Amino acid sequence: MNKKLLLSLLLLVQVIIVNLLSFFPDFIENYYSNGLYPYIARTSRLIFGFSGFSVGDIIYGAVLFLIIKWLWKNRKTWRRNYKANFLDIASAVSVFYFLFYFLWALNYHRVPLHEKMDIDKKYTPDELVAFTKKLIAKTNSLQETITGNDSLKVKNPAQKSEIYTIAINGYQNLEKQYPQFNYENLSLKSSLISTPLSYMGFGGYLNPFTNEAQVNSKLPKYNYPTTTCHEMAHQIGYASESEANFIGYMASINNNDIYFQYSGYSFALKYCLRNISKIDEEQAKSLLPLINKGVRLNFKESEEFNDEYQSFIENIFKYFYDSYLKLNHQEEGLETYSKFVGLLVNYYKDKEL
Repeated sequence: MNKKLLLSLLLLVQVIIVNLLSFFPDFIENYYSNGLYPYIARTSRLIFGFSGFSVGDIIYGAVLFLIIKWLWKNRKTWRRNYKANFLDIASAVSVFYFLFYFLWALNYHRVPLHEKMDIDKKYTPDELVAFTKKLIAKTNSLQETITGNDSLKVKNPAQKSEIYTIAINGYQNLEKQYPQFNYENLSLKSSLISTPLSYMGFGGYLNPFTNEAQVNSKLPKYNYPTTTCHEMAHQIGYASESEANFIGYMASINNNDIYFQYSGYSFALKYCLRNISKIDEEQAKSLLPLINKGVRLNFKESEEFNDEYQSFIENIFKYFYDSYLKLNHQEEGLETYSKFVGLLVNYYKDKEL
């Protein structure tokens, strides 16, 4: 049988297998997420983590070049050689699909984190408001400790390369309480395509083929530590965006570095305020005067960053990413990012901030 035809047929087989496996999260959890995947991930980070630049971005660039070259070469053959062209595309997609799910994406179908940690996801508006007020007090306290003035915004003095090095400390501390969050072999990179990422509305991404955590180097630095920890959560096998948000927050606040702690608490506060606003906008506005001016200036910094890179491109990419998340059984799509608020509220029901 023709090799390209075989690969094309295998694409359909792979799609069926992945969808069948999604019904057996315990199997994936035991044999992939906690079995094969950690070896794949650590090996990838060992191979690609040594370089100070993003190998994955370069690979993506090379692949994009080859795709454009192929399209140009075959631009006049669509009708005459449509079968051969279709097999070329289908076989390439088949290889991509296999590598994507084998190297990382099966983690989308593992046992949900809230089940493993026995945390409820539901909360009442009153519980959310009460928790948010505690977050405000904690964030205010850290902001004043750092700046010595409640009206000054926090400016992280560390270089971005230093932030990457410091980030591992939070995971080391978190691992003592939750061994499942073990992280080894650092592989954190500033993305070579940070400007396009900014226009697309993304703070970073995990390259599933090299297991490099790519961080958007254009981001406001006060928020940089938690974004870094979020991408690290993807590296250790947590594909869900809400789970990566929760783990990234936990790794930030458990870091010995106070700037990481501030980044984590302010990150959580912003999401809680956003969720309150969806329920009761007036209630959310009534909480703003409780927040130190310096914290609000940091939030304004993020708003100005988003405004600077606002474009129609972001809407296009977020539409496709929303659809991508839904295809991978994250039914809420982009809304799944904010679902980690439920994990937060319920995690702290019997704990202090």
